[in-house]
Amino acid sequence: MVEEALSHVAVPAQAPAGRSTDYFGELVFGRNVMRRYLDRETYEALIQTMEHGTPLTREVADGIAAGMKQWAVEHGADHYTHWFQPLTGGTAEKHDSFAEPDGRGGVLEEFSGKLLVQQEPDASSFPNGGIRNTFEARGYSAWDPASPAFIVGSTLCIPTVFIAYTGEALDYKTPLLRSLAAVDRAATEVCRYFDRNVTKVFSYLGWEQEYFLVDEALWAARPDLVLTGRTLMGHESAKNQQLEDHYFGAIPERVIEFMRDLEYESLRLGIPVKTRHNEVAPNQFELAPIYEEANLANDHNQLLMTIMNKIARRHNFRILLHEKPFKGVNGSGKHNNWSLGTDTGVNLLGPGKTPSENLQFITFLVNVMAAVYRHNGLLKASIMSATNAHRLGANEAPPAIISTFLGAQISAVLEKLEASRSDAAITFSAKNMFKMSGISHIPTLMLDNTDRNRTSPFAFTGNKFEFRMLGSANSIACTNIMLNGAVAQSLKGFADALEKADDFEGALHDLIRSTIHAHKRIIFNGNGYDDAWIKEATEQRGLLNLRTTPDAMPTLLEKKNVDMLTGLKIFTKAELESRYEIMMENYVKTVTIEAQTMLDMTRKEILPAVSGYTKELTETLAAKRTILPSLPAKYETGTITKLSSLLDQIDAAADELEKTTLQIKAIDSVTESAFQIRDAMLPRMAALRVVCDEAEPLTSERFWPFPTYDKLLFGVR
Repeated sequence: MVEEALSHVAVPAQAPAGRSTDYFGELVFGRNVMRRYLDRETYEALIQTMEHGTPLTREVADGIAAGMKQWAVEHGADHYTHWFQPLTGGTAEKHDSFAEPDGRGGVLEEFSGKLLVQQEPDASSFPNGGIRNTFEARGYSAWDPASPAFIVGSTLCIPTVFIAYTGEALDYKTPLLRSLAAVDRAATEVCRYFDRNVTKVFSYLGWEQEYFLVDEALWAARPDLVLTGRTLMGHESAKNQQLEDHYFGAIPERVIEFMRDLEYESLRLGIPVKTRHNEVAPNQFELAPIYEEANLANDHNQLLMTIMNKIARRHNFRILLHEKPFKGVNGSGKHNNWSLGTDTGVNLLGPGKTPSENLQFITFLVNVMAAVYRHNGLLKASIMSATNAHRLGANEAPPAIISTFLGAQISAVLEKLEASRSDAAITFSAKNMFKMSGISHIPTLMLDNTDRNRTSPFAFTGNKFEFRMLGSANSIACTNIMLNGAVAQSLKGFADALEKADDFEGALHDLIRSTIHAHKRIIFNGNGYDDAWIKEATEQRGLLNLRTTPDAMPTLLEKKNVDMLTGLKIFTKAELESRYEIMMENYVKTVTIEAQTMLDMTRKEILPAVSGYTKELTETLAAKRTILPSLPAKYETGTITKLSSLLDQIDAAADELEKTTLQIKAIDSVTESAFQIRDAMLPRMAALRVVCDEAEPLTSERFWPFPTYDKLLFGVR
């Protein structure tokens, strides 16, 4: 397997003809394509639906379907599918042929508006968290016109929502769209106090996808990588990332060809990828696009994670999206860069050039700050999983406590605003200039030029907030649902208060000042890993230190979070309860699979391997002493003693883990199971790993059954 891995050479990527601008979006049924394949009336009706949610008539839907099918067939498509995002974290698709029997022994190519707009896929095998009974299998997928259709291979993919026959959401896209509508309504209402021309506010996202690459031959020889996506055992390599020589280093030839291939495919699918580089750990890399509207950004990230695996296979690689595939080196995250922008072209989280613009900026800034403080636990729950928990809290990724970094300049401005007098704090001149007590006017706010503070989980980075806790395998939808909802609620409170005020200037000042005062405890510009900060955050500031998935998930059902999410019509209470069940169940299932995989590797491979090597040493020792009975044979006797002891320890640790696994399987409550996994199963898995990892460097490589860390991390050249 190692020899096979080393024999793999770079596979040249085949560049599409022309420049990137020539083939960008060529596999997407975007607006330029719509103009060519739809008549004017149909096109304008579709644009109204995309931009304003105007319902489609059956006639218009049929016209869109006809044009979309013609375009798809011309580009080699022979099937179509409703492409949706069930609560598995991935995507789902059921392919149907365009060909339909004509009743005369032949077939016709058919794709009607009805087939475009809605399908009824079997929902019985998708997670539902108790929303429906097993025998109630029907679900509906409905087209999302805001996200354009695209072609993968020979299949036309139509982005859709996925709901139960009773109407509850069974996916991530539906509540994401609801959250985008909620933050749009609230933010637009606040914006109109500053600019009456604003009619819509968009949520924008830029994600950063980190990942590992391993040679496919080595991956196939590791059952833990195949079944769980991470190494459950493995002695650390003598060299890993200590020399800090991988970050931004030269990209290996095999990898650069994979990256080029991935970028070509991404650009053809309309994913605006821009940045690629080596990450900190060996064989770890990153890809990032430019910013997009949040719904489209979410779809593009889900699509990218799918095509990454396909393209990696072309290059004899496997993608590892697990947040912590290797012990002892950095894990992989997915930074979530979030902002709000108006239909007039203003970034609401970007400092302006005038006092008026900066007042608007500060209004939105303090509302985000308040949202993060009020719903601290909910944001943590949105990113927690069995896999991401391995990464968070180590000195490599954001610490477990969510705080907000604002930088020295903006923090100082907020302090002055909080201390300012309420009387005549904000005044308007004839030129509509704002003045505030404590400072002659809101200054021109420059991008903070201090360190961006890589320890901050939720950091202001100049014109956006960067939430760094998301795991590399996470759907970005869940976090942004919660973030949009929390910010929408805060902005709605602002708008309601301003609407009732007789004195707008005074009311706005009082709102800003009181919001800063009530929520400033979320601001922290220091070292998030400092023990003193952990004590201060939890004991003095009231911030949550939710270190495990079972600790975090119950916040989904806290009254303040349920009230916020149901009040904004992002979720129903039943949908929230179902997600709690699904997330906890996923946690239980994921760790249980890991435990069983670990037991299989131990019993079937590691114990026989160590025993076999011990036998060889014993035979060697016996042969030596047959010739020279007094020969010390210190290496053989010492190693035999150590390995014999470790064999017993490994066997005992495996027995304890197996016993715990059986006990947990007998528990009916998913909540109780999750806490037992946290308290009993994970410690026993850790104990088994310790003794297995001790045995590895003592065992001859000829006997050790799995590729070791040095091969996995440095096997790509």
